Amino acid sequence: MSDQKQKPNLSQAGLTPTHAVSATDQYGEPRAVRVAGESPLTLKVDDREVVTLMTLGTHPELLALGYLRNQRLLDNLDEIKSITVDWQREVADVCTNSGGGISNWQEKLANRTVTTGCGQGTVFSCTLDKLYAERLAQKPIKQSLIYALLANISKHNEIYKQAGGVHGCALCEGDKILNFVEDVGRHNAADAISGAMWMEGTHGANKIFYTTGRLTSEMVMKVALMGIPVLLSRSGVTQMGLDLARDLGVSMIARAKGKAFLIYNGVENMVFDQPPTKPS
Repeated sequence: MSDQKQKPNLSQAGLTPTHAVSATDQYGEPRAVRVAGESPLTLKVDDREVVTLMTLGTHPELLALGYLRNQRLLDNLDEIKSITVDWQREVADVCTNSGGGISNWQEKLANRTVTTGCGQGTVFSCTLDKLYAERLAQKPIKQSLIYALLANISKHNEIYKQAGGVHGCALCEGDKILNFVEDVGRHNAADAISGAMWMEGTHGANKIFYTTGRLTSEMVMKVALMGIPVLLSRSGVTQMGLDLARDLGVSMIARAKGKAFLIYNGVENMVFDQPPTKPS
């Protein structure tokens, strides 16, 4: 349960995720298909612009909330009075209770690193300053759990199945999917889940984070800042992502499809209780 005294008021301005269009197939015949939406959303704190994100727009308030949390621009949920999304203006207005915006604004936003996140993610220097505050606690992971989790995740990805062009991220406990979010960028989906965790007072210590996208340094940073010790992906990893996972104690499991996976970090935590039969 959350120990926060006050939660911000959030508008409910989620957009329809897909749109009907016409395309022509390989036979030269028209086909009715759906495409994923993509809209710019400028995040403002007390009317001061922070960043513009390209997003599917299904969870814009949680995206804004999680972005502020994962970038460590605001430290406490009760600092935030409200988040109001206005798609006509393409703005997410974050109002703080003090009205003073982000403390140490110039210092926190002075140095930005553009990352490999879809649509170009951004990491601020204040995020990096707090990244190594504590090392994540290790936890055993059963191979059978990974298989069960992958089977359950395959039932999601609804927007991807309709239109493609999106990434999915999931917060998992055991083989249960607690929250699944799709967006045009995996970092946006991760931030939306982080925002939901912040609102609900959910802790990450006993959770697994799944993503359809590659495991870059940015994704490792986000799960570490959420306190989640296990990162699982159907895609690959980058060298910097792997180095950071080793530094922070994040178990990194990637290329996970069907009964196959590769453990890039944290093999000592894996319990091989259901090894598949090797091909002859």
